[in-house]
Amino acid sequence: MFKRKPATSFTYLSRTCELEGNVHAEGKLVVDGIIHGIVDIQGDLEISKTGLVEGQEVRAHNIAVQGVLKARVYAEGKLLLSSTARLEGDVVAGSLEIEPGAYYTGYIETRESKTLPPSRDLPELYGTSPEPTESRTSA
Repeated sequence: MFKRKPATSFTYLSRTCELEGNVHAEGKLVVDGIIHGIVDIQGDLEISKTGLVEGQEVRAHNIAVQGVLKARVYAEGKLLLSSTARLEGDVVAGSLEIEPGAYYTGYIETRESKTLPPSRDLPELYGTSPEPTESRTSA
């Protein structure tokens, strides 16, 4: 017998829809329209070029923004701002990718240290020495 995997939920808000209120969903949410309110997705969120999400906060695993997002953002995984994106709000994310041309204003915090590159010692600068140099004074 074959075992079927449960179907992943997919929610789509079309370009002609405007929703006022909080959105809670599982799976993937694609927004071509407008949402005014808190968005909490147990999965991924995509805001297309025509999409606008405006509210107190947005939570999802991965978030891809091509349109406008005005909220405090919590991305457990990756936040991607494409070249057409406009984000106004503070961000807490596992990782962040901003393409050239994207507009962003706010505070950024990455949560997991494993997403940060390893730290290393700074190279010694050429021409500097730990020994004190002579100083000349004229009398």
